[in-house]
Amino acid sequence: MSIPPLPPSSPSSARADLQRIVAEHGVAPVAGDDEAGLTTIPASSVRVWGFDWPQAARPRASAVLILVGELDDVPAAHDGRACGVSPAVDVLLTQRAAGLRTHAGQVAFPGGGVEAQDADVVATALREAQEETGLDPAGVEVLGVLPAVPVVVSGYVVHPVIGWWRDPSRVAVVDHNEATAVFRVPVADLAAPANRVRVRRPGGRRGETPGFLAGDRLVWGFTAALLSRVLELAGWDEPWAGAPLIDAGSRAVLEG
Repeated sequence: MSIPPLPPSSPSSARADLQRIVAEHGVAPVAGDDEAGLTTIPASSVRVWGFDWPQAARPRASAVLILVGELDDVPAAHDGRACGVSPAVDVLLTQRAAGLRTHAGQVAFPGGGVEAQDADVVATALREAQEETGLDPAGVEVLGVLPAVPVVVSGYVVHPVIGWWRDPSRVAVVDHNEATAVFRVPVADLAAPANRVRVRRPGGRRGETPGFLAGDRLVWGFTAALLSRVLELAGWDEPWAGAPLIDAGSRAVLEG
């Protein structure tokens, strides 16, 4: 007698999974005027994120909002049974404008540089998300902050803020000089092995990063590395060994 698959988790259990991550790995939000603290990489960063990236000689501080919530009116193509996350759960992403100096055209979490008026990195992430997507910060339940990560390409030390979208508001591109799209992607679709790839860095740079196919968009680099690790920590990932290797620029399949 075959055993039927487990039913997919509920959105509330997804929130609990994120709370568990923060309880196990979270750090205190760094104040906006703590110049040294803003650019310090905690000792726990490598353990939590699973990679040890170099830091710029003169880093600047920034924060991103990893905002997960209950799905909008775009249905998930996968039911989430295999990865243990509800098909009614999604994550908010943006696509950066092609004319930006760094990470041009890439899919990213909402976020940006810490400014003098920001009380802490949580305030930075919420402010930047509002400026980029128009979301109402009052509808975001901040669950906590994970250890900062260096991104040498842009020169930033990035503080990832985990949020649950308790009361979703309308989002759209606010400044087309900054972004070309604001969209929500079902987490179950991102976790599906058919949508997982490895991505070779462009321009002859060494190494590869995790990647996700999100419709006609490719999520790779820093954003994909954080997203992939959050899926692992939350228990939402599926085995994806043997995923094809593609080129970040051309999207040509190089292996697999």
